[in-house]
Amino acid sequence: MRFTLSHLKSSTALAALIAVAGTTASAQDTAADTDDSVAFEEIVVLGTPGGAGVRKQDASFAITTMNEEAIGLAGTKSTAELFTLVPGVWAESSGGVAGANIDVRGLPGGGDAPFVTMSINGAPIYGTEMLSFFEQSSIFRIDETIASAEALRGGPNAVFSNGEPGVTLNFNLKKGGDETEGRVKYTTSDYDLQRVDAVLSGPLGNELYYMVGGYIKSSPGVRDAEFNSEKGKQVTLQLTKVLDNGEINAWTRVTDDHGQWYLPMALNSGNDLGEFSQLGNATRFRTLQVNGNGDTEDFDFADGRGWDGSVSGLNVDFDLGDGFTVRNNTSYTKGNADTYGFVPDGSPIQVAALGLASVSTLGGEELTDSDYVQNYGHWVVQKDLESFTNDLSLAKEVGDHELTVGYYKATWSSDDFWTLGNFTPVHNVANGDFLEDSIACTDLQAAGSGSGCWAYGINSAGDASADALYLADSWQVTPDFRFDFGIRNEWIDIDYVLDSGPGYPDGTRDMSVNLKEDAFSYTAAVNYDVNEDLGVFARYSKGSLFPHFDDVRENNLNVNGIKQLEGGVKYSNDYFGLFATAFYNKNDSFSSVVGGTLGASAFKTRSIGVELDGFVTYEAFNMAFIATLQDAEITESTTASDIGNRVLRQPKFQLRLSPSYEFEVGDMTATLYGAVQFVGKRFGDNGNSVELAGYEKIDLGVLVNTPSGLFFQVHADNLNNSHGITEGDPRNPAAPNGRPILGRSVKFSIGYDF
Repeated sequence: MRFTLSHLKSSTALAALIAVAGTTASAQDTAADTDDSVAFEEIVVLGTPGGAGVRKQDASFAITTMNEEAIGLAGTKSTAELFTLVPGVWAESSGGVAGANIDVRGLPGGGDAPFVTMSINGAPIYGTEMLSFFEQSSIFRIDETIASAEALRGGPNAVFSNGEPGVTLNFNLKKGGDETEGRVKYTTSDYDLQRVDAVLSGPLGNELYYMVGGYIKSSPGVRDAEFNSEKGKQVTLQLTKVLDNGEINAWTRVTDDHGQWYLPMALNSGNDLGEFSQLGNATRFRTLQVNGNGDTEDFDFADGRGWDGSVSGLNVDFDLGDGFTVRNNTSYTKGNADTYGFVPDGSPIQVAALGLASVSTLGGEELTDSDYVQNYGHWVVQKDLESFTNDLSLAKEVGDHELTVGYYKATWSSDDFWTLGNFTPVHNVANGDFLEDSIACTDLQAAGSGSGCWAYGINSAGDASADALYLADSWQVTPDFRFDFGIRNEWIDIDYVLDSGPGYPDGTRDMSVNLKEDAFSYTAAVNYDVNEDLGVFARYSKGSLFPHFDDVRENNLNVNGIKQLEGGVKYSNDYFGLFATAFYNKNDSFSSVVGGTLGASAFKTRSIGVELDGFVTYEAFNMAFIATLQDAEITESTTASDIGNRVLRQPKFQLRLSPSYEFEVGDMTATLYGAVQFVGKRFGDNGNSVELAGYEKIDLGVLVNTPSGLFFQVHADNLNNSHGITEGDPRNPAAPNGRPILGRSVKFSIGYDF
């Protein structure tokens, strides 16, 4: 049986978009005061050996770039939300500041981000793409220290750096220059956000430059939990030394930022889908058993989901002479990426279904027969993470060839404590209280809620290392025709030990495993410049996705092979630009364990699609656009009924239109901008039994700059208050639960550039 999770249809979406005149907030580098055609002239570092860099118009791969203005005008509430500016990527950022689900080009995911790498200045920030309850956007925060970003899908990164076959999003930090300059900015909102950003950069003398910046913030969040559920602070420092034959950048980011983990909620019990939060002061604290001895610990679920740690790095680029260049990109990450969540279990039911004479909350409120109650559990996941990555390459120009040899090394670890489940009944209203102690999870289960009332806990430690060698050649056959080729061999070594139990580790070792695997990857591409405005490329690549610690725990030990074929057209002039890419990929093996009532499945997929990334501009008007059309299908599965179905949670169609109009008001310059996002329907499970309806989302804003350096910005997010559902209930697809996007909100910023 198939059912549809409802959403708010916006009949005014196109009318509002036309009425607006739009946004420079898009992934096509549409700055308010910059010609879009310049975007195709910029240098990108992703997709090149050691981050050597190539002009975007000359790239033989699909890459989207975002400059500082574009990032600022996007008004994102999380790092993952920036992926809405990247074609070919589906990002579910409705979970809050951390804990997104991100998928790319139809490759299977369904939870976290198994084909996504985040990097800073070209250095990956963690040794593997994801772990359970951890995806890399959770440990990165966007602020005023970011100069630009670039997102590469597929292509040559299967060979270079960490060998990512999916998507890599790289953030380039601002650098100091010969002039001292900076920015301070204050932001507030209709949900009482209080945030201050600052950045300062300049010279220190003797070709040494600095950049320092960061932010501090606090807010109850769009979904008010009766306390400031989103708190954070961050500081970033980068030192740049310019030498006669190269450059050295040393940088560090120290972050302590957390927010409530928003989870699927009941869609049929009358709550406000844009602002509802089950978590509140009544359910904020919980005492839970933490071991088999009966010891307990008090937990504060205001801590939510986030990152308390640092990411540091070093980038070196030296011209050694005689055509030799050496490059090295290093990162070191250490900190805690913990999760404290309030998670539903099964459907809400009305009090009458319990068949009790009376039902009250723990606080003494007596409920009526028509009131809804639901099981919720306090989940604790504590992750102590550490990672080191290093990418060393040596390039040599030999005639028309640029040859590169590289060595990539990574080590990473995760020490975990989990207590999952812990389900108990609550009053299903915003910030609702626990029910009286005499009513248990199993009472709602017996009354037909479909709850599992299960519990699981672990202590685990995982340590891993990776070593990879790669070779590459870029051969300029003629001035207009280039051939790119690369090969890679990677070896991994994983050690993992586990103690699990019924809601807590029981003190018995369940598993101690050493796993060694290796894989060979390669890529080949041709690029042809028809003229200075038009180019075409074609590429084939084979990459690999290695098991991570949680795969070892679940005995999913396959090395997944990903084969991709892609071809593109690149065109740009003063009025129009388009980067169009067609792709086809096959995933040889993927295992999925969601938890709850769902069993594990292993399956293969294939996906075919088209990505569009472009702009149209005329005088003061600009229209940027991105679009994705894809058909992702399960071709083989251990669950026979899934064969032929669509890959879960990814839409066939996405479109984002972002118009803008710049005008003058006296001696001030203003930009009116907006964006409308169209998302097609998706399925919440591989069985395609749960349909997630398509939706539209509209953003609108205005930015005003004055000659003095003072500026103002108003940004309305989800102006049409869409309740588009990004996921159903991944633990129980039959439950009428879903996670909508955040409701309408408005931010106001005032700042000063100097």
